[in-house]
Amino acid sequence: MLDIDRLTELLALPQKIVITTHHKPDGDAMGSSLGLYNYLIQQGHYVKVIAPTDYPGYLSWMPGNDEVIVYTDHLAEAAALIEEAKIIFCLDFNALSRINEMGGLVGKSNAVKVLIDHHLEPEDFFDYSCWDTKACATAQLVYKFIVNELNHKELVNKDVATCLYVGIMTDSASFCLPNTTAEVHRITADLIDAGAVNWQIYDQVYNNSPENRLRFLGLCLSERLEVLYEYNTAIFAVTKQDLEKYGIQTGETEGIVNYALSIAGIKMAAFIIERSDKIKLSLRSKGDIPVNDICKKYFNGGGHRNASGGTSEGSLQQVVNQFKLILPEYKKLLIQ
Repeated sequence: MLDIDRLTELLALPQKIVITTHHKPDGDAMGSSLGLYNYLIQQGHYVKVIAPTDYPGYLSWMPGNDEVIVYTDHLAEAAALIEEAKIIFCLDFNALSRINEMGGLVGKSNAVKVLIDHHLEPEDFFDYSCWDTKACATAQLVYKFIVNELNHKELVNKDVATCLYVGIMTDSASFCLPNTTAEVHRITADLIDAGAVNWQIYDQVYNNSPENRLRFLGLCLSERLEVLYEYNTAIFAVTKQDLEKYGIQTGETEGIVNYALSIAGIKMAAFIIERSDKIKLSLRSKGDIPVNDICKKYFNGGGHRNASGGTSEGSLQQVVNQFKLILPEYKKLLIQ
């Protein structure tokens, strides 16, 4: 394993660096990646952010986004960058499988691999880690990495601050989750002092939806929502045809599950969606209900106690039925 002194020595000289994150990146994945990117370029490093897949359009305004390479669109270029990299930063994922086909390339690379993440049980593929499951966002850890470990608070400029604010804001559900600690608020205050304009960032992320997404949300709320009060649980079940009818693109289902969780008395919510190749689940909960446990045990996934995801090879109705059959196992937690 590498220590911080050796990593600091490596970063003292210009290096070829790749930053990558999990497939279908969300706000924290891209916010932390671009925040780190904007920090590293100030020191003369040659840096590329490689996203394994596409990501939501509402994140494309962030500083540095024009330099992002989507692996599935630029296979040869991305592979060459990974092969030539001296340092690879792995952000917001805990296993190489989370970056799809890129996992094999990163695993074989001779580059120094730095993990910055807050997910449970990381695989042992890295040389140095900044890892804390109590952090509300990977962007929070990137800030601490820059400021506390590398001692470069002065390099947290407006571009860095803006991206990291996006990551913290989105992964904390706009500062509503239990792990939004006093430290998180102190960090976001520092980011605002550094130039992040909080209200503009919120507007870009949450008030910038296309019309079709709002109409799709109306469908979900009026026709695809099932509430199971005996388990204080609510379920959205969305078909592939629903997505096609409303032209829903990557990331445009993000956050809809939280509408179910906003119903009085509801402690767990599921958004179950039929994709072209599999069924995807997004689970959210309140309090001590461990949706990460449900996803890990039953749906090939995982994540955080109150926000997790998984997949299944079954049909949409089969997955909905399976989820319902699981509920009695957690009834004591759900109804207390």
